[in-house]
Amino acid sequence: MSFEEMWAALLPVGRDEATGGYHRFAWTPPELECRAWFLDEARRRDLDVEHDANGNMIAWWLPADGSRGDAVLTGSHLDSVPGGGAFDGPLGIVSAFAAVDLLRERGTALRRPIGIAAFAEEEGARFGVACLGSRLLAGAIDPARARGLTDADGHTFAEVMHNAGFDPAAIGPDDGLLGRIGCLVELHVEQGRALREPVGVASAIVPHGRWRFDFGGEGNHAGTTGLPDRRDPMLPFAAMVIAAREAAERNGTVATVGKVRVVPGGVNAIASSVTGWLDARGPRDEAVRRTVAEIDEAARVAARPHRVSVDLAEESYSEIVDFNHALRDRIGATLGGVPVLPTGAGHDAGVLSARLPTAMLFVRNPTGVSHAPAECAEPADCLAGVEALTAVLDDLACSARACG
Repeated sequence: MSFEEMWAALLPVGRDEATGGYHRFAWTPPELECRAWFLDEARRRDLDVEHDANGNMIAWWLPADGSRGDAVLTGSHLDSVPGGGAFDGPLGIVSAFAAVDLLRERGTALRRPIGIAAFAEEEGARFGVACLGSRLLAGAIDPARARGLTDADGHTFAEVMHNAGFDPAAIGPDDGLLGRIGCLVELHVEQGRALREPVGVASAIVPHGRWRFDFGGEGNHAGTTGLPDRRDPMLPFAAMVIAAREAAERNGTVATVGKVRVVPGGVNAIASSVTGWLDARGPRDEAVRRTVAEIDEAARVAARPHRVSVDLAEESYSEIVDFNHALRDRIGATLGGVPVLPTGAGHDAGVLSARLPTAMLFVRNPTGVSHAPAECAEPADCLAGVEALTAVLDDLACSARACG
């Protein structure tokens, strides 16, 4: 199937017709349908599919001699944020299948395996930890902690994995799989307005993390409880949201409160508790840490006069990722000199950079919008991305020089 045919087949899955946004949360029916699509595409090409213990899938194209070592891995993820765009994740997987097709059409002989990966729970939309599949694979999260993560309905990650046919006790680092991979090149739609040409190469991922603020008060009646008698957690939560913007401006970072949970959530009830999730990112680790510390202090100051408790928990954090220079430069030379740019978005390639050489290709996004329905990549730019990935895979997997 062509790129266009594969894209058209995947496009309707999990799409909200009213908004155009996607809801493909890990191991929910839409994401499972995407996984089935992945398996169909792999079988169509007679690729061997491997499922690791963490829910990641890899479709392998092996050399004629059947060797499995020093492999070149590509791909991305199939899950989405709530109401997300079509391109974030799937573009890298569709492009990978299309690149393999081009290499085969051109009669290219493999020296090393090419793997197309679909990493699990990259967005963290269901269980709260981004890049969960690659974090488990790389040993970047405690498996016991991962098993205990819960979704909005109270289902644990262990329970969901078991229902999907995996053994929750087996999740965690897979040194055997990682030892067979020479390098990873992830293609992804660019998620801002920084790329002015069809294709670019990533230089780094800026530091970023997620924190949970829990505000504990006292639930009561909205009409019969006087203002002096209230312990309303919504007030310090609101102060925390404003403080996030102010701290980000002071420190040259970005800070976002995009998710909130209110208990009991009644219009005529004072909340007993409010939980808000903070996303903070910036050019330097110390700037991000200082931003969060200032937000925390502002929340506690605001909570005291209302007799509200405040607890802060770090759910995930990734320090700056400077992609492998040799691999990045080699890709740039292969593509004849393309823009090199950093990104404020996290990726599986960033997580796995701690264990193996990784790099990223970006495809231009003319809207500059991501994690929203307006996320976009023009058809011609998508095909330019396929050609670029094909050239990179040809060099890394088919030339005499290994990538690791």
